[in-house]
Formats: sequence, structure tokens, C-alpha cells
Amino acid sequence: QLQLVESGGGLVQPGGSLRLSCAASGFTLDAYGIGWFRQAPGKEREAVSCISRSGRATNYADSVKGRFAISKDNAKNTAYLQMNGLKPEDTAVYYCARTNVPYGCMLDGNKYNNWGQGTQVTVSS
Repeated sequence: QLQLVESGGGLVQPGGSLRLSCAASGFTLDAYGIGWFRQAPGKEREAVSCISRSGRATNYADSVKGRFAISKDNAKNTAYLQMNGLKPEDTAVYYCARTNVPYGCMLDGNKYNNWGQGTQVTVSS
């Protein structure tokens, strides 16, 4: 069964760090790009970052550039989002999703399918 499962969310103080994981099953991660998205209460879903099928291309929303880093470990069939310097405005449910775009990656949720269930990230003192 094709599935993406996020984990690693939690409560963290401003300036803190979290690493989110996106574990894939039912398919091999090296054949797909992965995107991370987030949605805060009352707001639209926002693209955060993506990584290409090859892992050589990444892309970040301006709001997280220099603070977040996306990666994937094909051997573990898992993608990651390292989040540093967290701010209260980063509070949201974070989702990962896969894309079959063959080259590069796009911060466009319409290019993604097979979404995970999400993990809550709360940044608060």
C-alpha cells in the first residue's frame, strides 16, 4: 500500500530546531520527488520546500530560506526537513507529498499527490 507518514513534529521554543521525517512505503523514494507543505489554522496551504527525484535539486519558500534544509535518504526510503531558527509563524501542520515530475522540483501543490497525514509543529515560548 502506497503511503507517506510524517513524524518529528512537536512543541519547540522560538529559535529551536526540529527534524521532520517523511517515511515512504509501497514505492521507492528514488523514483519520485518530495515536497513539504504546511497549513496554519485559517490559512491556505503553503509550499515550504521540495527535492527532486535525483536529490540534486532543491527549492525553498522565501520564508524558510537559510533556516530549513530538505534531504532524502533513498536507502532508508525517507525524506527529511531540518528546521532551524524556528519562529512562531512556522507553527502549522506539516505535510509531505510525492511528485513524479521527472526533473527538478516545483513549489506547486498541484504537482503533488499521495499526501501524508501531517505532523503538528508548534513554536511558542
